[in-house]
Amino acid sequence: MAGTRTRPGGSGTSGRGGKTGGGGRGNGPNGPNGPTDRPVTLAQVAQRAGVSPQTVSNALNSPELLAPLTLERVRRAISDLDYRPHQAARALRTRSSRLIGYGVTPTPDGVSGPVMEHFLRAFSRSANASGYRVILFTAPVGAEHEPDCYADLLKEQPVDGFVLTHTYRGDRRPAWLRQRGVPFVAFGRPWSAASGKSATSGTPVASAGDWVDVDGAHGTAAAVDHLVSLGHRRIAFLGWPKGSGVGDDRADGWRTAMRRHGLSIRGLRAYAVNEVDAAREAVAPLLRHGTGAGTTARRATRTASRTTAVVAASDTLALGCYRALLDDGRAPGRDVAVVGFDDSSAAALISPSLSSLRQPLAEVGRACTRLLLDRIKDPDGEPGQVLLNPELIVRESSGPAVGEGEGAGERVEEGGR
Repeated sequence: MAGTRTRPGGSGTSGRGGKTGGGGRGNGPNGPNGPTDRPVTLAQVAQRAGVSPQTVSNALNSPELLAPLTLERVRRAISDLDYRPHQAARALRTRSSRLIGYGVTPTPDGVSGPVMEHFLRAFSRSANASGYRVILFTAPVGAEHEPDCYADLLKEQPVDGFVLTHTYRGDRRPAWLRQRGVPFVAFGRPWSAASGKSATSGTPVASAGDWVDVDGAHGTAAAVDHLVSLGHRRIAFLGWPKGSGVGDDRADGWRTAMRRHGLSIRGLRAYAVNEVDAAREAVAPLLRHGTGAGTTARRATRTASRTTAVVAASDTLALGCYRALLDDGRAPGRDVAVVGFDDSSAAALISPSLSSLRQPLAEVGRACTRLLLDRIKDPDGEPGQVLLNPELIVRESSGPAVGEGEGAGERVEEGGR
């Protein structure tokens, strides 16, 4: 057969039939005539790094056993040789698939949607650095058959654990996975009454499992502090309907900060689903008359001055506030300050640019990976629960207070809400 070269021990046609030495996939080290096509072996990585094959195995499966310099030397050799362990062989040997399941859920339209995409990217990057891969599957949140999606994946594909997102009150997934001994970590608190209080106090609760979350209340309180420093006193909150764990947490931060500054919150809250047009309609009465749509006439008379600033539970809601202001012939930032939440890509692009609270998603991804791998190694260990603070990114939309008028500094009445 013209043009076909056969290596000793090869197949005669593909040149890949020789012994692999239990190795993985890769281009192979350079031979006398340039790069070969043989898969790189673990022994070759060990030789390149100047360590034993067992040390290479530890670097791949238990990196915490190695000294940092040794681990770096082995990883450099793995990279130089493009060594890729054979996952099927590794799974048989270690009884670990090195796979993590991630349920993909439909995201409502809106500028805040990409937040979960950024988290998935950060988590995947962190898991990959630890030798794990993320496998995606469809899992509609809140559906009656939601746990079945996890059961189906476990039957079809052995995974070492799951990362949960979009946690909510009454979420059945944590208990379902815990009963079956399946490791998991959640991006988001479980939002049950007991675990929610413990999350605030920082005391881990075993039944809540492992979770990482962003402190929404801390973020909205920081937004209020920022606006008060600019002279604002009538600061409204545009949030989601009550009952959302995340939304209620962000509303609590606004309420607590307003009371800390001695400011009234009467008639200064509006509700909307996470859609621009819904937010535009919900916040319009509050911007025009200084009160929410459900405020009584008597209370409206008492709080006649207009709202001068709005803290929104998401950038999508903040954009609805922008449109309501433009409908009324006023400008965000100049006439009414607006602060969003999530620091979406749109925040820096719209005009005026939107001040917003940025979630530390890279740190969230690393923390989720660490807690999940710890749980995989020690199923009975103490729960790990991490609460991170968002960062306020100040832009053009949070301008100073202008023309508040009489009643602008109204103080909290006894028992007022």
